[in-house]
Amino acid sequence: MAESQQSDQEKTEPASTRRLEQAREQGQVARSTELTSFSALLVSGGFLLFAGAGLIDGLRRIFRDGLAVDRSSAFDTSLAVARLYQAMSEALWILAPLFAAAIAIALFAPMLLSGWLFSAEALQPRWSRLSPASNLGRTFSWHGVVELLKAIMKTVLLGGVVVAMIWQQKDSMGILAVESLEGALSHIGALMTEAFIAVMLAMFLIVVIDVPFQLWNHAQQLRMTKDEVKQENKETEGNPEVKGRVRAMQREMARRRMMSAVPGADVVITNPTHYAVALRYQENRMRAPQVVAKGTREVAERILELARENQVPVLRAAPLARALHRHAEVGQAVPTALYAAVAEVLAWVYQLRLARGYGSVLPGAPQTLVVPSDLDPGPDPDDETEGTAPAPLPMARVAA
Repeated sequence: MAESQQSDQEKTEPASTRRLEQAREQGQVARSTELTSFSALLVSGGFLLFAGAGLIDGLRRIFRDGLAVDRSSAFDTSLAVARLYQAMSEALWILAPLFAAAIAIALFAPMLLSGWLFSAEALQPRWSRLSPASNLGRTFSWHGVVELLKAIMKTVLLGGVVVAMIWQQKDSMGILAVESLEGALSHIGALMTEAFIAVMLAMFLIVVIDVPFQLWNHAQQLRMTKDEVKQENKETEGNPEVKGRVRAMQREMARRRMMSAVPGADVVITNPTHYAVALRYQENRMRAPQVVAKGTREVAERILELARENQVPVLRAAPLARALHRHAEVGQAVPTALYAAVAEVLAWVYQLRLARGYGSVLPGAPQTLVVPSDLDPGPDPDDETEGTAPAPLPMARVAA
């Protein structure tokens, strides 16, 4: 029993859609710092590669103008502060495109993995983050160990790439001492470009490994136990007991509404005990006769009782009753294939009303109603009255 309870508490079920939405609302999504770092370095390095010459010329001009001062200006502190402010302003203006590109990619890179997300809950202060015990627990947790191993591997990989680049270019770096200033700067730029490309390739390999791992780790953290899945199903779909009670109340209310429509029906067709279907037709309001009530056994008996109490004609026609009960719902029109049979029944009802009004002989009930065989589900084997002859006083029941 203990093992069963323990297995139920293990997070073996994948996160549901609701669980993922709740985690996203709390700002808990898959993140990869390696992807953000790689994207920021790639954009910044690419910007320097294509626009670096303009930046260097602008900064060199600022240094030249800032250091070219006469003797009187060198001893004027107020002028020195103004010149420093001007130089810093020009430098910021020159570097603004680089800063803007770095900020833009820092904001856009996380969207590559988790899409656009703004969560106010993630900005709320949590005192648990300041708890030494919680921080130590996170540090020495499985996730902390993985992050430590990942940092060591990244350091070894990037350090190895840099060392290999330096070792490969050691002869070229030694020549820098005898080159002219312009040649040395150009040579250094070429070496830095090669080193940048090598480092970015190594970081790309790290990103390729880290992104799938972060997605997998995020899915593992949001996994649910079987009890949590059951509880969530109850919260979203409702408690089965409550749902059953609600459905029972809805059926009872629908039955009451259905029974309230029986006194206004034009005719009740029965077989005579297992099925009862009440029909109503208003010539100027309805396209075709409608079923206002139907039922079997106890419900059929109640429909018949209401029909007799309210002097609604009752016709025994087993095939038609079975077909109407099977193929027509309450509130719907009768099937087109049964129009002829129902029209014959309604014609008999109208004749019956006229006979009652004039006190004349009541018309005989229709005996041959045509019902397509594919609509008649057949007699109920439990109904012993299906094959018996009609009651000896059917017209008395009709006229009642």
